[in-house]
Amino acid sequence: MMCWTSGVLQLVSNTGNKLFIFGAGFSGIAIAEQAHCRSFDVYGTTRSEQKVASLSQYGIHAVLFDGQHVSPELTAYLSDTTHLLVSIAPGDADPVLSAIPDLKRAIPDLQWIGYLSTVGVYGNHDGSWVDEETDPRPVSKRSIQRLDAEDSWQKFAEDNQIPLAILRLSGIYGPGRNAFINMEACKARRLVKPGQVFNRVHRDDIGLAVNLAMVKYASGIFNITDDEPAPPQDVVTLAHEIAGREPPPEINFQSAELSPMARSFYGENKRVSNAKSKSELAMSYQWPNYRVALQRMWDGGSWE
Repeated sequence: MMCWTSGVLQLVSNTGNKLFIFGAGFSGIAIAEQAHCRSFDVYGTTRSEQKVASLSQYGIHAVLFDGQHVSPELTAYLSDTTHLLVSIAPGDADPVLSAIPDLKRAIPDLQWIGYLSTVGVYGNHDGSWVDEETDPRPVSKRSIQRLDAEDSWQKFAEDNQIPLAILRLSGIYGPGRNAFINMEACKARRLVKPGQVFNRVHRDDIGLAVNLAMVKYASGIFNITDDEPAPPQDVVTLAHEIAGREPPPEINFQSAELSPMARSFYGENKRVSNAKSKSELAMSYQWPNYRVALQRMWDGGSWE
């Protein structure tokens, strides 16, 4: 585990504080690791009995939550929580607020809330830059649901006067989830759609950003994303070059066989600014672009 530091995080002690993560999955592991560096006790939910044991390897006290039923164990864990992070995708409503209607009573000592959303709420901007002041105009159902969930959490936070940080994430990658994994599985494809770019973010940078927001009791919306939006085929090409492999042939996006969900991602084209996260959270991205990230992951073996 690497304890990343940035500004205030080097100086703050958080002994006695407790972070509870609804949806302690891929990003939750990195968030928990960084929280341990700041003396937080970390608890979280999972849907799987098997994952309860695996999350304990990362110091996360895990409890089952299916998005509907609240067990006595979960209720007990929440009772002395000070910091809450929600990382569960919503359906027609946010599952946490739906399952626990009187959340403030369930967490009487709640001091800060973080909500992990998506840059998908901005919709399509034909490759132009967007920032936190850009009006959301989501296209896909999943992004519309995310924006509705953001609104629900904003109302809850305002009604209870609790700081809420909404962290909008771009495409997440990290150990076991990256271009090298696709290459090794012979699933890499170089889809080419002229002008198309995506932002990305390494899960360790998500971990750092959440902890910065948490210890600063930050409130507001923050884009958590890398510095360099880039064409997806360029990422595939560089990964193969670093590994000494021949890149797969280019495939025209229009003629490619894709699932409706995969094709929908290409319907949103924008460049997402992370300037606010740097200025207000003092965020220093450890994985600033795909070129630095791919080389570091390959050299250090952290891609596996």
